[in-house]
Amino acid sequence: MIGLLQRVSEASVTVDGEVVGRIGRGLMVLVCAEKGDTEREADALLAKLLTYRVFSDDAGKMNRSVTDVAGGLLLVPQFTLAADTRSGTRPSFSPAAAPDDGRRLFDHVVRQARERHGIVETGRFGADMQVALTNDGPVTFWLRIDPPRIAA
Repeated sequence: MIGLLQRVSEASVTVDGEVVGRIGRGLMVLVCAEKGDTEREADALLAKLLTYRVFSDDAGKMNRSVTDVAGGLLLVPQFTLAADTRSGTRPSFSPAAAPDDGRRLFDHVVRQARERHGIVETGRFGADMQVALTNDGPVTFWLRIDPPRIAA
C-alpha cells in the first residue's frame, strides 16, 4: 500500500461540482493499493498515517501526529501512485491492484479510519475528482507498506 500524505491547512475533493469531502487542518492522503496488498498492509498503512509525526510541537519540531492534534483526515483513492515510470515516457499501471481489489482495500482503510479517528472524509473511488489543498509547509511524505516477501 502506498500513501502520499500532505500536511494541509485545508483540503477538499469535488466530484461533478459537488464537494464530497472537506477538512481543515490535518492530512490529505492519496491512497493506492498494489498487487499483492491485503488488509494487513492497509491496516499497517493506516496505523502509520495516524501516528506519523508531521505536526509541530511547542518547540517547533515535527513531534505530533494527526491524532495528537485532532486534525482531519481526507483519504483520496489514487491508483496512479503505483505507476511504473522506469522506462519510456508513458507510465505503466501494471503494479496497481485490480480495480475491485483497490476499491475493497480503500473501503477497508476508510472503515478502519472512521473507527479510530474523529474526522475522516474521503474522495470517491473511480470518480473524476478535483482535489484542492493548501499544503502547510509544504510537508509531503511518501509512505509504502510492502507485502511480505515469500521465500523462494
